[in-house]
Amino acid sequence: MPVKVPSRLPASRILRGENIFVMSDERAAQQHIRPLKLLILNLMPNKIETETQLLRLLGNTPLQVDVELLRIHNRPSKHTPCDHMDDFYRSFDEVKHNNYDGLIITGAPLGELEFEQVDYWQEIQSIIDWSQTHATSVLFLCWAAHAAFYHLYGIKRQLRDTKISGVFRHQRVHQHVPLLRGFDDEFWVPHSRFAQVPLDWLNAHPELNVLAQSNDAGAYLVVSNNNRNLFVTGHPEYTRTTLLDEYRRDLASGQEPLIPANYFPGDDPTGQPFARWHAHGALLLTNWLNYYVYQQTPFDLSDMSGLMPIE
Repeated sequence: MPVKVPSRLPASRILRGENIFVMSDERAAQQHIRPLKLLILNLMPNKIETETQLLRLLGNTPLQVDVELLRIHNRPSKHTPCDHMDDFYRSFDEVKHNNYDGLIITGAPLGELEFEQVDYWQEIQSIIDWSQTHATSVLFLCWAAHAAFYHLYGIKRQLRDTKISGVFRHQRVHQHVPLLRGFDDEFWVPHSRFAQVPLDWLNAHPELNVLAQSNDAGAYLVVSNNNRNLFVTGHPEYTRTTLLDEYRRDLASGQEPLIPANYFPGDDPTGQPFARWHAHGALLLTNWLNYYVYQQTPFDLSDMSGLMPIE
């Protein structure tokens, strides 16, 4: 939560120079408090596992968040009980007339398909378009980030010969941005994908800013100029064993997957995996919710035109 201080206090200027969020008396007087409305479009096969991972991170913030779950279609899920889907998930027709403070679109196991080959590609495009006028901020994870790069900006990903799998060291490109408040100069993030958007393509686009990147995994955090869209190409929500489960699944299916990099001690897959990204993942979601949603969203969600500036 922000520190509220008089705008003329010298500490206010000093803290802002250190990328610490302080709020003036004037702005605090204009704020109204209510729970945030957050919508999650869950595209992963195991819905319960993914929703638990995301809710674990969202629960780390002191903000009150009301969460709704969205499904992409009404076909039965192979990995999630029908009762669970019927009880907790809503269709797009049920929510498309609502406004939300934030929207999260998860990754999907579609890394080797062209976007136009995806059964629900038209639905994804419609939801992305809808999000630009019905959500204060949208967080796109992994496959969804690549899909949004393509749909919103015409940037097409490149498929790789080998899967990027492991936990990789990242660096901040920009320090004084709200999303990176509290971040170390270097931090670790899991990645698991077959595609890559070249870093120079993103840097060359006038509407996008790369905030963090990896020498091995490329761009990681990218934000649009209007701060409405946040693209996260990795998986800060992963638990300690998620990459292990994926590795064992690929082995069982007859594939010959590479051992996830920087994950097992001594690269021995029989050992206990290292988990060194949980603190970063929690901070990322907390910063997004606070600075890009809570501090920007209108009190009256029926009016999405009066968004507060991000400081």
